[in-house]
Amino acid sequence: MTLHEGRAVSRRTVLRRTGAGLGLAALGAGAWGCGPVEDPGAAGPSASSAPSAPEGTPSGGAFTTPPPGTAPGPLWQRPTAKGTLGMDALAVAGDVVLVSGDPLVGRDVATGEERWRREEAAVPGAKMLVRGGTLYLASAQYDGDVVGLDPATGRETWRSRLGRRFSQPRTIAADERRVYVLAGILEKDFSVKRNVIAAIDTSTGKVAWQELRDAGTEEYGITAEATGRYLAYTDFRENVTVRDTATGRQLWTKKIGRSNSGRLAVHEELVIVADAGRLRAFALADGAERWSLASEEYTRFHGVGVLDGVLYASDSGHVLRAVDAATGKEGWRTESLLDVAYAGQFAKVGGTLYAATELDDKGGILAFDARNGKLRWRYNDGTKALAQWYVAAAGTRLMALHGERLTALPAV
Repeated sequence: MTLHEGRAVSRRTVLRRTGAGLGLAALGAGAWGCGPVEDPGAAGPSASSAPSAPEGTPSGGAFTTPPPGTAPGPLWQRPTAKGTLGMDALAVAGDVVLVSGDPLVGRDVATGEERWRREEAAVPGAKMLVRGGTLYLASAQYDGDVVGLDPATGRETWRSRLGRRFSQPRTIAADERRVYVLAGILEKDFSVKRNVIAAIDTSTGKVAWQELRDAGTEEYGITAEATGRYLAYTDFRENVTVRDTATGRQLWTKKIGRSNSGRLAVHEELVIVADAGRLRAFALADGAERWSLASEEYTRFHGVGVLDGVLYASDSGHVLRAVDAATGKEGWRTESLLDVAYAGQFAKVGGTLYAATELDDKGGILAFDARNGKLRWRYNDGTKALAQWYVAAAGTRLMALHGERLTALPAV
């Protein structure tokens, strides 16, 4: 970065500008009861007047099922901060919903009311990583710290740092004992040519281990899951890699046919990835391929997720499949997505599967009967914004994020 003529730029300023730039680079039918609600919180982020619930919706959280083919109306809607990016931009922690952005805001899932807000708490594209009652974030001060916030109050409850020679830590996964991060190795000229993957002990805040990654690997575009002894992740360099969570030792790595920057799925002792036109399941322990499932010719798999032992996967042919995650045996498929983009994210409440579509003005939140894949309803907010949809289950409600709008729907 060029220094301003006549004065030096501070280390924090350089890292803040660099982090912001790189972070930005990482990247139904009519409603039942009422139509889309237009930004009820526009008068202010803490507006107390939430939209009325659809007619027939009890306040206690038990909702009436709408007629077949008819989507429920929103319970409430609120505007969100600009700059929401990444597959993990939305999270629910207890009765609070969190959306990545600045300011970072925690809202009540039942009412949409603002519980708390923090300015400059999250870096651009921050992953809403909640484990063990803590939201883990890289410090927005670009000082090498990793912080933990209480999702219920927004108060800082935990802090750790990797050290001054590392920059821009990015949280990628967490388990009961550790939070896992990627961080660049900071050169004297503030450039970053290599990076490390590290584990921080959540009880002490100290680095448990750190491992230098291979030359040419990038510190962005990582999708990761930690489970028991294993940390599994994919990256933009078209690898799937598994490390030992206790030591950081790389157990194995494999090339896959295309970059999987979306979600990988972990089920028991397997890691499952979308590898071009195939779903592939590898043993976490040694990388042995356990099963493989091919899509139709000339199509590629995209979004994957495991819920209650079932793998849900969509492909570029707009087909959604339910697959036994342990065996790879297909249970059902549906072509109800033919006129919209493929589903990229999934949630489940009771016997209903909810899917959030990728960029598509006709997409939205789709509800399927989890037993047979029959489409029950499709919700669209009517904004026609070409922005990715996100969905998360919150008890008997769904949190749906689209563009700069957060919507609560009954999970019916």
